[in-house]
Amino acid sequence: MDYTEKPAKADKIYIPGEINKLQVGMRQIKLSDTYIIHPDNTQTAKTNTPVTIYDTGGPYSDPSYIPNIKEGIPRICEGWYGRRKDIQENESAVNTPQKGSFPNRQPVYRAKGEKRITQMFYAKKRIITPEMEYVAIRENQQIEALGLKSYITPDFVRKEIASGRAIIPANINHPEAEPMIIGKRFLVKTNTNLFHYEYPTEKAVKQMISFCLCGSDTFSDFSTDPNCHQRREWLIRNCPVPLGTSPIFQALTKAENKPENLSWELFRDTLIEQAEQGVDFMAIHAAIRKKHLNLIENRLTSPASQSAKIITQWMKSHKEENFLYTHFKEICEIFKTYDITISLGSGFRPGSIYDASDRAQFTELSEMRKLIETAWDQSVQIMSEGPGHISLNKIEANIKEHKYHCKDVPLFTRGITTTDIAGSNNHIASAIGNAHIAWLGASIISNFDIHSENPPMEKEVKQGIIAQKIAAHVADIAKGHPGAQVRDNALSKARQEGRINDIHQLLLNYE
Repeated sequence: MDYTEKPAKADKIYIPGEINKLQVGMRQIKLSDTYIIHPDNTQTAKTNTPVTIYDTGGPYSDPSYIPNIKEGIPRICEGWYGRRKDIQENESAVNTPQKGSFPNRQPVYRAKGEKRITQMFYAKKRIITPEMEYVAIRENQQIEALGLKSYITPDFVRKEIASGRAIIPANINHPEAEPMIIGKRFLVKTNTNLFHYEYPTEKAVKQMISFCLCGSDTFSDFSTDPNCHQRREWLIRNCPVPLGTSPIFQALTKAENKPENLSWELFRDTLIEQAEQGVDFMAIHAAIRKKHLNLIENRLTSPASQSAKIITQWMKSHKEENFLYTHFKEICEIFKTYDITISLGSGFRPGSIYDASDRAQFTELSEMRKLIETAWDQSVQIMSEGPGHISLNKIEANIKEHKYHCKDVPLFTRGITTTDIAGSNNHIASAIGNAHIAWLGASIISNFDIHSENPPMEKEVKQGIIAQKIAAHVADIAKGHPGAQVRDNALSKARQEGRINDIHQLLLNYE
């Protein structure tokens, strides 16, 4: 799909906020009338209420919007910053212009002094932010018009964030992103991994936009080439959803691709660089401990996480503790300055179902508890990752272990796979497992794990997105999310009445 194409099956609508001045973009499927035939052969028309659906397309799904990737998309959240007295422009930002940089330079923000500016901090102070109201409206998808009730209010959102059970990934330097929430009491979200490598910048941006229009809720950028910084700037300025990274990859590039050359100082500078760009969440593999490396020696396969392999090599080379663990408090101090969410990496997540649920995996899980508490002490939002390749019968036990050790923070399943033989149909094996684990409590699901032999082609990525959107919707229905079944019911009614056009509009087929 070219990035100038517009989804044709639904109208773009904007719902105003009641607490804050905001406009929440969604899509609405207008349905044709139902005709009732009476005994005297006369007929009357009965209007069918439109179905409002969650929209990840940002401005790109609005037919009136004319994209210009050199300008970037509207910075919808920046207008909220003027009322804030806890942030300031950072004139000494390290993101100086380089060859190939995004031409439309934007201000860089940071917290004033030692102030805390995270959504969790505000939530604990009983403040409902514009972001919280935005996601509450978004999650409910206008079901009130159908006479349905929802527990998802702005204050409910605030309470879930204050408790750590939900997060809003929203770096203040990515005001282009429409606020979204991740938590088990909300719609299950999907993540798409971006593998750009040698793609020209414009092609990478267009591809990302097409994935947004397919329904991807977040992106993880795993670019590792020397131009990844410039390309990421273009992506963020044109990205209406949260974008995350595993910063160890860019740090490794700076270390001449030699893990032994890594250092805390180099990694810290990379964190700040990406923070100032606007990265919303970062994978930090701090729960891998040097004393536990022997636990993976007898595995059939190496861990799925490439980041973990890098950190493991560094520890073996230096014979020292993981610097992400020893400097975790400092990482939190950086993240609270920009309101970046930690994605606590599952470095020992298994790369085969044979190794699933072993001692190494659960030992790392137990290490996450104190790291989560450290993040919460600084009001830093955090989610955890796992469990990797796993057979269907072991998913429930993994969810229980996660809930206990990780204090019920949102669970991000990066590339869960329920069998190792699916090959090119891996998206099917992944969707089966993701539907099950999301029903049991996972909050955000992903398709391809980055240990795959070859980066997937664009067509394969889109197939994966659609498979995961189906899995997420299946889980939303099973767990009783407010209004999750509205679209299904409307489709069933259209089928019963033979309204062919409505059937095609209501199907979960992304353009």
